Amino acid sequence: MSLYAGFDCSTQSLSVVVIDTEARSLAFRDSAVFDRPFLPSTEPGVVHADPRMWSDALHAMLGKVAASIDRSRLVAIGGAAQQHGSVYCGSRPTDVIRKTSPIWMDSSTARECAEIEETLGGANAIAQLTGSRVFPRFTGPQIRKFWRHEPDAYARTQRIHLVSSYLASLLIGEHAPIDHADGSGMNLMNIRTGEWEPRALDATAPGLGTRLPALVPSATIVGILSVELQRALRLPAVHIVAWSGDNPSSMVGTGLIREGQLAVSLGTSDTIFGPMRSPSVSGDGTGHVFASPLGEFMGITVFRNGSLAREHVRTSFGLSWEGVSDALRSTPPGNDDALMLPWFEPEITPTV
Repeated sequence: MSLYAGFDCSTQSLSVVVIDTEARSLAFRDSAVFDRPFLPSTEPGVVHADPRMWSDALHAMLGKVAASIDRSRLVAIGGAAQQHGSVYCGSRPTDVIRKTSPIWMDSSTARECAEIEETLGGANAIAQLTGSRVFPRFTGPQIRKFWRHEPDAYARTQRIHLVSSYLASLLIGEHAPIDHADGSGMNLMNIRTGEWEPRALDATAPGLGTRLPALVPSATIVGILSVELQRALRLPAVHIVAWSGDNPSSMVGTGLIREGQLAVSLGTSDTIFGPMRSPSVSGDGTGHVFASPLGEFMGITVFRNGSLAREHVRTSFGLSWEGVSDALRSTPPGNDDALMLPWFEPEITPTV
């Protein structure tokens, strides 16, 4: 009887489920909400998080797992994390050079986006190359800003991780690779070859190629749980599977495996996504093409002001969520064409 643990480090919480594959049942599940999912900033557009928050939550939740299951039955651990966040490390994953991490809500890199776009021949050229035009929240322009504003810290940086590969690295005790699905959300990976694109690396920051982990398929076993964690939690030498991005993982987790299937997710940001057999990149630059954990591709379009808008409407009218549902039921679908597209933060689709 084998147990498999899967973690999800989203913007606002860390969750875990442990499944018994033979009994087809849940052996354990839990979730912890972050007290401060992102840090306050006086700089316009800057949204960072403390990577120690993710690290502390992972270790605490792993301890809960170890205390709640038959440890001897645990076979492997995998996970997913919010996309686009970046962590800057030294020789070890615990050696964090930059103490804060820009996350997907950051919109402070308009200058860097324009420079990368000019170097690579325009928005459509970049989209055809990497699957997306350059977006401020993507990891490439965030790295360029880090290099420009903190050159000494950049020089000391030996590995630049996504949140997913950072957490996988903490589990194995050494630098883990980045999986194709999450790596494709950086404006740095060639969407067709699944390799780091030299032109994109050169346009972003000097020596970037030596600072990025290797790219691997999503099902790759990247290592074994570190000896330190085995001893501390009395866990076996379980396999650690490459962690991926939350959006690609959501697609697989909801059972979307064939082109033509679509899902809508209403979360911190609202998304619509589905599988693709080939990387058909949108000409208007609004959507993205990511690699899929299944080995093909996924198309996704994101509306950043998802829950922000709903929560603002709810609090403005003093409603509970049940009250919001009642208000929605009181009008027909489409609200007789009286619609609004609100934004309280710089928007992605449309670009505002």
